[in-house]
Amino acid sequence: MKRIALLLLFALGVFNALSAQDFTLSADIRPRFEYRHGFGAPFPDNAKPAAFVTQRSRLNMDFGMDRLSVYFSMQDVSTWGDTRQLAISDDNHSFSLFQAWLRYGLSDHWFVKVGRQAISYDDQRILGEVDWTMQGRFHDAAMIQYSKEGLDLDLAFAFNQENQSNLGSDYTITGMYSYKVMQLAHVTKKWEKSTFSFLFMNNGFQKYTGETEPTPDGVYYRQTTGAYFSFPVSPIQLTGSVYYQSGKANATTDLSALQWMGEATYRLGKAAFTVGFESLSGTDQSGSEQNNSFFPLYGTNHKFNGLMDYFYVGNHANSVGLNDIYGKVQVKASEKSSLGAHFHHFSAQASLANGMDKNLGSEVDLVYSWAISPVVKLNAGYSQLFATESMAAIKGGAYENTNNWGWVMLVVNPTLLTLSKGESTH
Repeated sequence: MKRIALLLLFALGVFNALSAQDFTLSADIRPRFEYRHGFGAPFPDNAKPAAFVTQRSRLNMDFGMDRLSVYFSMQDVSTWGDTRQLAISDDNHSFSLFQAWLRYGLSDHWFVKVGRQAISYDDQRILGEVDWTMQGRFHDAAMIQYSKEGLDLDLAFAFNQENQSNLGSDYTITGMYSYKVMQLAHVTKKWEKSTFSFLFMNNGFQKYTGETEPTPDGVYYRQTTGAYFSFPVSPIQLTGSVYYQSGKANATTDLSALQWMGEATYRLGKAAFTVGFESLSGTDQSGSEQNNSFFPLYGTNHKFNGLMDYFYVGNHANSVGLNDIYGKVQVKASEKSSLGAHFHHFSAQASLANGMDKNLGSEVDLVYSWAISPVVKLNAGYSQLFATESMAAIKGGAYENTNNWGWVMLVVNPTLLTLSKGESTH
């Protein structure tokens, strides 16, 4: 918190020196309690459930002057009790810089945006901020932007390094998310109630050769190409997407994978009804020379395929894929509250070993939201997953056990300070 205070004082001094053209200081504080009994994978035998409270404390500063915009977002993400009382420092290093970017207008329609930033498009299936995850997702990138009359174009470029070195440019941070280089193009056209967008993204990952002593050996690439759309066919809103992944699944395996989704939403009074289907291709467990497993990479994957995070939330990569048939009901219970109910039926898209049934089970999610005030909201949820033997075969655990999850979260988003042109911070 000391670092946050120092950064805040520094920022206020700088902005005041610049005559405080436009400045907004806001906060995002959200403690969340969770009870986990089979979250992410079937609950194993002879185990005890987990319960904990996590909290995000985020401070946002937004400054604008002429054609220049500057944004800072600092946060502390921690689990209640993870730091010893009276500790002189934070043992878990929970403080981090979530976003820090500048955006400059070259003209009325062309802009340059550089720095640590959230990149989020469409329904956030491929690229999203992942706001449910306390730490969120960011990219260190440079972006060229164009915007005019409902047409938006983003061109993004990234080159990542672990540290500042005098020799070589090997990127040793590994994992399905940790790319070394990235190029992205996203174009969106919006009409009154319709949207169409196209995405191309090329991610390069550090390649290693050698088993006993892995040695950096160039970069291998994965491409994600596709489109998203949403338009009304009165009184139904249709939404869909299709994405294809090619290139390499790893340094030695070719990749050819497909995702597609379609859903329809009908609104009746205070209720909204949605039915949909999503398919993400997978690789047969019997073996294949190429990888056919689609992975949605940097999306807000928690909002898809059930809230208990059995699929694509840091898991289920290079697996048998997924077919998800779902239905959702959202009801406005009062002027300030709403209740949602989701149902999902899961099955493997590719074949399982030994001829096992593709049926993976079903999930029911209930979510309640209450706006206590304009800046305070209470959210709560309960989920139950009904696993099958096939689910346990690919996820582990015991499918016969009860698998449920409950949570309660308080979200507080106050604006702490607003300064307009010519005002003073004194």
